[in-house]
Amino acid sequence: MLAYIKGTLEMKMTGYIVIDVGGLGYKIFMSDSGIEKLGDIGKTVKVHTYYRVREDDISIYGFNTLEELKMFELLISVSGVGAKTALAMLAVCEPTDFALAVITEDIKTLTQIPGIGAKSAQRIVLELKDKIKKEQQIQELTEASKGTKTKVEIAIENSQKVEEAIAALQVLGYNKKEIEKAFEKIEKEELSTEDLIRKGLYVLGK
Repeated sequence: MLAYIKGTLEMKMTGYIVIDVGGLGYKIFMSDSGIEKLGDIGKTVKVHTYYRVREDDISIYGFNTLEELKMFELLISVSGVGAKTALAMLAVCEPTDFALAVITEDIKTLTQIPGIGAKSAQRIVLELKDKIKKEQQIQELTEASKGTKTKVEIAIENSQKVEEAIAALQVLGYNKKEIEKAFEKIEKEELSTEDLIRKGLYVLGK
């Protein structure tokens, strides 16, 4: 089992790279966005890997971060989602955004990913929600000992604050669509619900 491969980036092609390690060239499949992040040919790179063995195929898949690798492993555990589909999803969706969409059952966000229809999105939520929550709880315990919060935990908190602010503004007579449009213009991180309401009122009043 290969945890990662570190060596000289010899080749960048559409859908895969080649890394030279002591004279051996490893062909590693990656998303195009992941390949771009590696930098220039000749550079020393480290890629987290998933070693896939099938009767008719042995392949290595590469990822820039452990979070991407975990997301890939979760995705291919879903019935009907193959390695190529999982890589395509990684190219357009950050692991934090994906985890948040699954935990909050945000089917709309999941169906915006190429190749994922409504049924596939529902299957992903059904099969992965509990797994992601369990992983998140373990990570939260680890991060709590360091006195920090995980990215998903922060994202969930922000999402809850936004929903509370939207509900409050609806009570004041604004419709949900115009509120959501206004919030697209606001930097929402690290804002309290009250701050979100005030900023929302300011943008809506323009």
